[in-house]
Amino acid sequence: MLFNPTVIQIGTHSFGLLDVVEYGAAALFILLLIVLVLAWRAQSGRTAERQEAQARNADLEYRLAELSGMLNQFSAQTQNNQVHLQMALDERLEAVSHRVGQGLADQSQRTAQSLSQLNERLAVIDAAQSNLATLSGEMLTLKDILANKQTRGAFGQGRMEAIISDGLHARAYAFQGTLSNGTRPDCLISLPDSNLKLVIDAKFPLEAYNDMREAVDETSRREAEARLKSDVMKHVKDISEKYLINGETHETAIMFVPSESVYVEINERFEDVVQRAHRSRVILASPNVLMLLIQTMQAIVRDAAMREQAGVIQAEVVKLLEDVNRMNERIGNLKKHFAQTSGDLDQLGTSADKIVRRAEKIESLELEEAQSVAPRPRLIK
Repeated sequence: MLFNPTVIQIGTHSFGLLDVVEYGAAALFILLLIVLVLAWRAQSGRTAERQEAQARNADLEYRLAELSGMLNQFSAQTQNNQVHLQMALDERLEAVSHRVGQGLADQSQRTAQSLSQLNERLAVIDAAQSNLATLSGEMLTLKDILANKQTRGAFGQGRMEAIISDGLHARAYAFQGTLSNGTRPDCLISLPDSNLKLVIDAKFPLEAYNDMREAVDETSRREAEARLKSDVMKHVKDISEKYLINGETHETAIMFVPSESVYVEINERFEDVVQRAHRSRVILASPNVLMLLIQTMQAIVRDAAMREQAGVIQAEVVKLLEDVNRMNERIGNLKKHFAQTSGDLDQLGTSADKIVRRAEKIESLELEEAQSVAPRPRLIK
């Protein structure tokens, strides 16, 4: 038996030295195991951490590589966008420059055209100014003409002759013709379907009218108006007594007023004079009124000429109807010939069909005979 002195007394239990040594060795062994386990766990933890760190580094490197690729792609895309932007800006600048240049060219062309039109208008204005100067001289000449009685009569006669000669045939009028009483009116117009003549007088009195227009006070103006009424009525009376002849001239005569303004002034301010002239069977006519009268006379003359030619036209229409009837008869005969010819063609077609059918029959007979005459093959025994 080993020596095992008691070392520790715990209550009723006592532990010897060997027990203490065994328990201490066991405890030391357990402690060593715990240290080894802790070291292994620490080593495992460090390995996991190292692996995790390596994984994190790899992931970080991957992310850095991916970020670098994205940065490179972004840089390339930025460069491409910059290139496209530069190209777009260049195109826009070129388009704007082209439009600006085109606009400047168009503006220059329009400006040149406007200047050309302005020059043309200035030329027209210069021509109009020249025409106005010429017209002013002509108005002064016209004033001188109207101031002189003889030249005024010639002026009125010239305007009347121009209007009548432009609207009527030369056989329909006569200037300065002579009537049975020896008077010579300014114009005689022949009326259609009648032996009567329409008288036109062109010697209108204008001295009092000019005095009325040039009056400086009311007294002189009234005196000029009274003198104008008197002159016009005297001239109306002369026309009525000299030119209105029963059975030779028309019951109404025309007094030609060579100025529209004078005609309007008389009709507006001297209506009683116009009415008295109408009662005397004398009608005042301005150039426009005379032109309308001549156009009406032209239509009347044309209608009369058409009535004169109505018999000739009717005879020609009758002859035309006879020609149409003869043409209808000949068309009927031609239709009969065409019908007969069509019948003959139909009969010829029938005969041709019969001939074709007979030829087909003959051909079929010849084929049958040829087949019957053909030798039969002999059998070799």
